[in-house]
Amino acid sequence: MTDIWQPIVLGKTTLPNRFVMAPMTRSRAEYDGSPGAQAAQYYAQRASVGLIVSEGVQPSADGQGYLMTPGIYTPDHVAAWKSVTSAVHEKGGHFYIQLMHAGRMSHPDNTPHHRQAVAPSAIAPGTGMFTATGLQDIPVPREMTQADIAQTVQDFRHAARCAVDAGADGVEIHGANAYLIQQFLAPSANTRTDSYGGSLENRARFAIEVATAVAEEIGAERTGIRFSPGTPLWGIDEGPEGPDLYRYLITELDKLHLSYVHIMDQGNAELLADIRKLWTGTLIVNRPGRPRDQIGQDVATGAADMEAYGQMILANPDFVERIRTGAPLQEADRATFFGGTEKGYTDYPTL
Repeated sequence: MTDIWQPIVLGKTTLPNRFVMAPMTRSRAEYDGSPGAQAAQYYAQRASVGLIVSEGVQPSADGQGYLMTPGIYTPDHVAAWKSVTSAVHEKGGHFYIQLMHAGRMSHPDNTPHHRQAVAPSAIAPGTGMFTATGLQDIPVPREMTQADIAQTVQDFRHAARCAVDAGADGVEIHGANAYLIQQFLAPSANTRTDSYGGSLENRARFAIEVATAVAEEIGAERTGIRFSPGTPLWGIDEGPEGPDLYRYLITELDKLHLSYVHIMDQGNAELLADIRKLWTGTLIVNRPGRPRDQIGQDVATGAADMEAYGQMILANPDFVERIRTGAPLQEADRATFFGGTEKGYTDYPTL
């Protein structure tokens, strides 16, 4: 039986355990999109987990959704991220940068160019977003042309190269949580009639093209991708074909031999079991709200190769040691999740 404490080879890297720090937006970046001054300390504090996946990092100005989120597409971004990756590596950790294009989940006031957001179709998500002047309705996005789509694929490619140049061990492509890639997957957000809309094969095309481009640029062994099948966030509805779409998508992506697939489980046990069968590489499973007494269960039963945790690791920099010794876990302070100072960011105490 596999144990969560056993090392695992991910790509060409051997990780000391099978814990993953899930990506979590913290909105503490600088105004130019560089990671904030305390980011290196924040991530290095948590370097004992097998793999850290960074907060969502935009691959372009078009990709930014929220205030104060970091980017990885300019020389200044690369230089700033080098301090983060170096700090993590000095503590013996391993670090992937998550590439997150928000698509329609954006507001012009939050981006450096203040342009209308882009998306597969001109359909607003029907929700609000915080800006510097307060909560505002998210406006209708501009439908992407095929040239826009091709450029966005290249933006992901360029950002992946920048991430590796900044010292990241790899990248995770964000295909989950109602952002651009999932917008292409969901017929509620994608009503296109060209080769990127309609059939499940067409709706999966953009995700496959992005993964292919990134893998070509930095190597499949350094490329992961994250999905959240069935997530009903912000107007996303994948419809009755949703599970079959993911079966098709996983089958096609398996041909690329990526580093891993990371699934945020929404409770569809049959689909998760099918993904496990269809995906021949490393599978990471994140079950939000998983109780402590079930930590390690997915690895032990063979349902996953690694397990991802978010708030538990956010609130416990020494999460690995606390689990190993049975020490109590601290609760996360939700009021400090987004923006602010070191409070709720780098000041959680260790044992």
